[in-house]
Amino acid sequence: MAAEAAAEIVREIAAVGAADLAAAAEPLRADCLRLARKVSLLSHLVAEVAEAGAGVGTRTQRIRGWGIWALQAARRFVELGRAPARPSRASDQDAVCNNVAVQFKFVTWQLQTVLARLPQSCFQISDEVQEEVDLVRAQLRREMEKKGDIDVNIFSKFHDILALHVSTVGSQSEQSHGQPDTPQMENLCNGHLELQNIIMLVSEISGVPKSDAERITSQLIEGLENMRVTDSKKPVSVSQSSDETKASPETHKKSDAVAIPEDFRCPISLELMRDPVIVSTGQTYERAFIQRWIDCGNRTCPKTQLKLQNITLTPNYVLRSLILQWCEEKGIEPPTRSKNDGAYLEVGGERVAIETLVRNLSSSSLDERKSAAAEIRSLAKKSTDNRILLAESGAISALVKLLSSKDLKTQEHAVTALLNLSIYDQNKELIVVAGAIVPIIQVLRKGGMEARENAAAAIFSLSLIDDNKITIGSTPGAIEALVELLQSGSPRGRKDAATALFNLCIYQANKVRAVRAGILAPLIQMLQDSSRNGAIDEALTILSVLVSHHECKIAIAKAHAIPFLIDLLRSSQARNKENAAAILLALCKKDAENLACIGRLGAQIPLTELSKTGTDRAKRKATSLLEHLSKLQVL
Repeated sequence: MAAEAAAEIVREIAAVGAADLAAAAEPLRADCLRLARKVSLLSHLVAEVAEAGAGVGTRTQRIRGWGIWALQAARRFVELGRAPARPSRASDQDAVCNNVAVQFKFVTWQLQTVLARLPQSCFQISDEVQEEVDLVRAQLRREMEKKGDIDVNIFSKFHDILALHVSTVGSQSEQSHGQPDTPQMENLCNGHLELQNIIMLVSEISGVPKSDAERITSQLIEGLENMRVTDSKKPVSVSQSSDETKASPETHKKSDAVAIPEDFRCPISLELMRDPVIVSTGQTYERAFIQRWIDCGNRTCPKTQLKLQNITLTPNYVLRSLILQWCEEKGIEPPTRSKNDGAYLEVGGERVAIETLVRNLSSSSLDERKSAAAEIRSLAKKSTDNRILLAESGAISALVKLLSSKDLKTQEHAVTALLNLSIYDQNKELIVVAGAIVPIIQVLRKGGMEARENAAAAIFSLSLIDDNKITIGSTPGAIEALVELLQSGSPRGRKDAATALFNLCIYQANKVRAVRAGILAPLIQMLQDSSRNGAIDEALTILSVLVSHHECKIAIAKAHAIPFLIDLLRSSQARNKENAAAILLALCKKDAENLACIGRLGAQIPLTELSKTGTDRAKRKATSLLEHLSKLQVL
């Protein structure tokens, strides 16, 4: 029932169009449209969760419940846009916009959180659907960032309290009977009007009654007050390094006797955070310590041990503001940040050396330019600190100019240096803004083979930012150059091109561009290439993304891919059989001609075998295809 309810909500939200929101004012109308587009991308996920069955695990059931909860909140938000607009005075418009921003950020946070906690193995989620989920999560995170510095910790605490409230609602209502909550709320909220407003807005979009919302607000504020109470029996000193010791002796005495709230401490250093940043798991750390952790090759969250989906560090401005406020109240010297956005770099001579190298990129001497580009290529590969310093020193724009160098080695060093710099997420946007896409594509088309390989890898790296998928895909010649490398490049070049094309084709419009650029010919070749390790897997992965687009689906069938896909059902590895079956099923859905074709080619025997011996997902796909074939024969 939960899966059916989720599917119904997704269909309802996805069906909302601009005409339905004609009466809505901005920004509500735009927010509703963007939310509807993102939720529509979850239809495949909901279908696969439904296929996985009911599940018996407590965690699985809880996540299903959270998912329904999040989708219901999304539906309520869209309903706000469909309702007739209420007349408001010009003076009230700012408040209305702020309220919409809070509710929209909560809805996107809730959806993103549920998707982050989704156990892929429990629900047997396929790789291609997981790619869609990751894309939606990234888009939701960006939407949250656009809505300003509303502390998502408030959302998290609200969610936890509400979950507890729902499970104990009977006992809570009995305890509160005859004891009005309003006086307590008035006492607690004198200094927390903004927080109270946020909770009321979030409660409204969550369908929580006003009386319950007041109780939750009371609990949340009480918790915040308790967090700030000094525990004089357990003094903990505020750790400061010698170069930060600017406070008076009296200040140090105060700090020695003050307990630092646990939420203000870095989980790694256990010290008061000066530049708190959020990782993909939602945990907050001191930037310098988590950056060192990542630079050492770790890809898990130190506190939760969950895998980091990416290594982006998002500044937690709200927590930093609370820390500064707390320091001021306690009379403690506030911790200071580095000017380099919190990355504690050992600068000095290193910065001077890097600035010299960057100047040499514009030298009149070819040898000096080539040598500087080679050195920067090496430095950018070594550490995040170097990538930040190089970008700050102006290396990106100078390297972009060198992409047009007639010296092929200089060109190779420049494109590889940009590839290495792009590993740091904030540099991705700087590289695109510096106008690097067109010259990188020129290198991809006409450079030496190693330069072409690294140009393809750079395009893949830059395309990890969703907006860049659109920018790169719409740049004339970009996808064509990747298809050419896929067809005639070195083994590594073909692999880099395949990876870049797959990532670009996650964006719907790029699927058609890739097909029109001739991607199907090399993909069909790769399906037959058992000599190159991974070629078949790469081809199937790209085809599984393309086949979701109607025009591409028709083109795949016309390219005579079906016989090769059926051959893979008979003789390939388990993963390839699974992907081949999934693509065949997509080709045959609502297409009697393709279905008849696989019947004529004798697909029943390998499909029957696969339905018994394949992976769980392969069994589902094969069984579904056999059912379609059976219905066709009956007709």
